[in-house]
Amino acid sequence: MTYDARGQGALDYLPCRYGVSRLLFRGPKSKLDHPYLAFIGGTETYGRFIADPFVHLVQKKTGICCANFGYINAGTDVLFDDPFIQDAISNANGTVIQIVGTQNMTNRFYTVHPRRNDRFVAPSVALKRLFPEVDFAEFHFNKHLLQTLRRVSVSRFEVVRQELQASWVSRMQERLRKIHGKTILLWFCEPQAAGSYQADSGLGCDPLFVTRAMIEDVRPHVDKLVYAVPSQLARQEGIKGMVFNPLEAHIAREMPGVRAHIEAAETIVGALKEIL
Repeated sequence: MTYDARGQGALDYLPCRYGVSRLLFRGPKSKLDHPYLAFIGGTETYGRFIADPFVHLVQKKTGICCANFGYINAGTDVLFDDPFIQDAISNANGTVIQIVGTQNMTNRFYTVHPRRNDRFVAPSVALKRLFPEVDFAEFHFNKHLLQTLRRVSVSRFEVVRQELQASWVSRMQERLRKIHGKTILLWFCEPQAAGSYQADSGLGCDPLFVTRAMIEDVRPHVDKLVYAVPSQLARQEGIKGMVFNPLEAHIAREMPGVRAHIEAAETIVGALKEIL
């Protein structure tokens, strides 16, 4: 096993707040009183376990201030409903939006925590009727909920999955239409076919349930769609250079590594040159 074993908090993310937002973002805090690019997304944009995530690397390569508004386990709710983030996007010269999964957003079947979007809050009446045999009091996280629902009934789970996908497309289209500046939609993950799920886990790869057809449905509302798929070399390097403690090793292995972030930055810089 290879890891940086300097203990809890080995990597200082320099957490910071902007304005009156209740969200803690990764620092260093950006100055938003001059031209800047806004980056919104989930754990990968935040750059967990990565000393220099792709947002920082884009800033180094372009010389343009890049504000990192990535948020760990973010869904569309926190990315598009936080007033500060919306103001920051409105004032930015351009915005890069990482594609996040469908599971971490409030929908017709369940409610998620407004800031910690991966947290399950409550089922709707519709979900209780669809799965009357399930005790929803035992769930704290959305993925656990979805895994259990699929084990109970694959056919009824499909109803939930289709609702999540439809809600995701509707939410993304609505929010992206409101962004007036230049926008890049970023796919930053492994190259597996998205939107599928496996028998062993009951779910598929991240971004969960997002298919290429869904991306095409929202593509007309952005200036550029880029796929930052880690190369074979990046996948082989795995956790090399990542910073985490031993208890976090299993999480780090599931995330893009250092070289993947370098490659993503190069892809984004190329896209920025085309639209700015």
